[in-house]
Amino acid sequence: MSTQTLPMASVGEARLDQSAWIRAIPLLPRNSVLSLLHGYRATISHTYGDVCKYYPSCSAYAVGAVQQHGALVGSIMAATRIARCHPWAEGGVDDVPLHKNFRYDLTPRGFVVPLRKD
Repeated sequence: MSTQTLPMASVGEARLDQSAWIRAIPLLPRNSVLSLLHGYRATISHTYGDVCKYYPSCSAYAVGAVQQHGALVGSIMAATRIARCHPWAEGGVDDVPLHKNFRYDLTPRGFVVPLRKD
């Protein structure tokens, strides 16, 4: 997956430190869903071309929603967005609302990792 196709808020510069493996365990469901979304975006999404009425595209919105709000809430937000996407939709810019207490960091590929403790 190219990070150029994701909004800048969905990528970061963090790395998963060896000391943070235990703190990363609760992030496994979130990162598992992100893996599926990255796989979809790298394979199936390209066959559709640029047809989305919204920016970011529905799959990029799903990545951002899962990153910010977790696997369950993010998936519900993505499903709601997909339901709004129909031929009569006006479209436009529809960014993911940022989680006000987001306490994680993002890797260059968009995975969620614990904040570094310095």
